[in-house]
Amino acid sequence: MNVKKFTAPTSREALRKVREALGPDAVILSNRQADGEIEILALANEDAASLAMPAPHSPMAEPPPMLDLPSAAPVARAEAPRAAAPAPRAPAAAPRRPAAPVAAAAPAYASAPAAAPAAAAMSADQINAMVAAAVASAKESAAAEMMGMMNEIRAMRGMMETQLAEISWGATQSREPQKTAVLREMLAAGFSASLARYLIEKLPANRDAADSMRWIKSVLSRNLSVMSNEDALLDQGGVFALVGPTGVGKTTSTAKLAARCVMRHGPDKLALITTDAYRIGAHEQLRIYGKILGVMVHSVKDEADLRIALKELKNKHTVLIDTVGVSQRDQMVTEQVSMLQGAGANVKRLLCLNATATQETLNEVVRAYQGSGLAGCIMTKLDEAAAIGNVLDVVIRQKLNLFYVSNGQRVPEDLHLADPAYLIDRAFKLKRDAAASQFLDAELPLVMGAGTSDSALREVHLG
Repeated sequence: MNVKKFTAPTSREALRKVREALGPDAVILSNRQADGEIEILALANEDAASLAMPAPHSPMAEPPPMLDLPSAAPVARAEAPRAAAPAPRAPAAAPRRPAAPVAAAAPAYASAPAAAPAAAAMSADQINAMVAAAVASAKESAAAEMMGMMNEIRAMRGMMETQLAEISWGATQSREPQKTAVLREMLAAGFSASLARYLIEKLPANRDAADSMRWIKSVLSRNLSVMSNEDALLDQGGVFALVGPTGVGKTTSTAKLAARCVMRHGPDKLALITTDAYRIGAHEQLRIYGKILGVMVHSVKDEADLRIALKELKNKHTVLIDTVGVSQRDQMVTEQVSMLQGAGANVKRLLCLNATATQETLNEVVRAYQGSGLAGCIMTKLDEAAAIGNVLDVVIRQKLNLFYVSNGQRVPEDLHLADPAYLIDRAFKLKRDAAASQFLDAELPLVMGAGTSDSALREVHLG
């Protein structure tokens, strides 16, 4: 068996050496990495075929000795007495019969070559197993190399797209200066580069800067889904749970909603439940609100307690649940969502979004608390936010239904229905003075080139 070894820095180079030396039908026996190089053991196809049958003069092809065959001895012993016994009466010329033992032993010799094919078959199976293992190893190595090549191609594609986007936007700056003004204002307001780029690409032609801004505001307002009729929510009633990370204003928002329900239906139609057993004074804060409103506050610890409490309060028109604040990266978020979904009632979850948080943080919060679906969201701390385009961008791209906005600590005065036109206009007014100085002209192509595409933007209605 003429096995040859080939080494090269890469698998591709080693395979090329194998093809040049042994031809395209070479059989690869092993493939491994040694001392930073790829080492391949291979043999020619005709050498592998010759291994399937033994050589004519090899020990495997020769029959075993006659004495080793168990069938030869009994035949010889059985015929020996016949040869020694005297013949009864026969002519003198009658031939003797000494050839009988030789003839009887012939079948034993005929059966000897059967062992050689068995040994040859075993060798062929071993070769086939080695070839199969080598082929599997080669396929695995080729797949890994192909995956690396695909990653490199994707990286090159991303770099080319970024560079082309920079070049394209550089030409747009000089050709359509109104788009540059719109981009500055959107980025300063807190909207993402991907949303800004998508809307600017769809911006109608032959519009000045003021007209372009009016078009952008109208598109954003149409895509901001809000609750238009508070009466439908308060009159319908049900079980609502306010969820979100720690410190976003869930307890205060719960008290504000409770006050609105009491003003509409009276304290007897409302019940409050708290699951916050972690923070010091969390129960007392909600109990103080409940005492002021004349509403009983129930405390639960787990899903079983919540199920019992909701069963006892099934006659209430509205039940508000103040949940414990959990970080969006905590495993307890999944447990909390599971507890609310398995409470035995149709619990509608309202996500509280902090307007002062960054856009990346808000996206993580929405993805963590999404679960099987959110009934809506409440924008909190509107009065503390320097820019609100970040939270509006998340609400638009995540297709959330914005119920209320909260802009203070007063109960219930600082809770308002969401007005799309007002919120969009406020987002641009807050950072209008900083729009011209936030980004230099040379930085805008980099911002537009780095903006990643978002599949959700395809559902933005342009009107």
